[in-house]
Amino acid sequence: MSEAKGGRSAQLKHTGLRSGWTTGACATAATTAAYTALLTGDFPDPVTIVLPKGQSPAFALAVEELAGDRATAGVVKDAGDDPDVTHGALVRATVRRLPAGSGVVFRAGPGVGTVTRPGLPLDVGEPAINPMPRQMMRDHIARVAADHGDTGDVEITVSVDHGEEIARSTWNPRLGILGGLSILGTTGIVVPYSCSAWIDSIRRGVDVARAAGHTHVAGCTGSTSEKTVVAEYGLPEIALLDMGDFAGAVLKYVRRHPVDRLTVCGGFAKLSKLAAGHLDLHSARSQVDKGFLAELARQGGADASLTAEVADANTGLAALQLCAAAGVPLGDLVAVAARDQALSVLRGAPVAVDVICIDRAGTVVGRSDVR
Repeated sequence: MSEAKGGRSAQLKHTGLRSGWTTGACATAATTAAYTALLTGDFPDPVTIVLPKGQSPAFALAVEELAGDRATAGVVKDAGDDPDVTHGALVRATVRRLPAGSGVVFRAGPGVGTVTRPGLPLDVGEPAINPMPRQMMRDHIARVAADHGDTGDVEITVSVDHGEEIARSTWNPRLGILGGLSILGTTGIVVPYSCSAWIDSIRRGVDVARAAGHTHVAGCTGSTSEKTVVAEYGLPEIALLDMGDFAGAVLKYVRRHPVDRLTVCGGFAKLSKLAAGHLDLHSARSQVDKGFLAELARQGGADASLTAEVADANTGLAALQLCAAAGVPLGDLVAVAARDQALSVLRGAPVAVDVICIDRAGTVVGRSDVR
């Protein structure tokens, strides 16, 4: 009998759900095709890109336009079986050559938002194209430039058909991202989250880890948090549970099927929701409670002025940055509160818990002790 497999890939396979591609991957594919056409006169169709973890998907082109000093390519986003509001959206990239030394410049076209408030991983005034998709596009521009002897100095304008309308169904307007969608994705892959199928896969992940004799497992919100717990504790893949937004599913199943130790690791904002008592961390079903963060900050030594600033912060990240500048350990306070919430859900089950909060780059910004 073959050995049972665990971890993220096994969970996805167990669900029977089809993964898809992020807007960042689609924008990268469109950019690569447009720049290639600008240099050669021909659009590669399909166009193949390399994702951060080494996968090489191919994308069919829905738009090809070559005129003078610029080229535009478009890719229709396929989110797989995930109920993503951007599924089926047409993501376009227009590439224009710039003078040598200009670098790669990003612009927001129609349907892509602009950042208007602090607290996001982009400066105010920047197009809402997140850091990893920007890096993916830069990398592919560099590869095409090297293949064809060009400098790679270009302007990339990303647009999404009907993006401003689609964005009304997201949190972008509340976050101060105006005019359209964000171009997102850290791995390029959309992992589908059917509640029942994914929760079943979490349970199977716990069962597989226990059957293999692992006494320490980690519930992670995504691939970045998985890397963090591997670096911290050297856990094997089989001990990693891709809990996504379903923190409650992990805790309730581990309560009935205990392991000696559970580490919960995820982004600061998501885990602040757990700290506040939410067991479903999805943005459509729970929000970062800035009032709760302000009270934690006050308990951690924040004065009245800082407490008010945290309560009025644009995002959880902005609240964290305000406290860090003042020497208030908000990340640790959130981690401890999240651990205590986890313990309350476990209801005395013989499971020791610790919590690690990270930022988007995977830097640890808060942790609890094990209890």
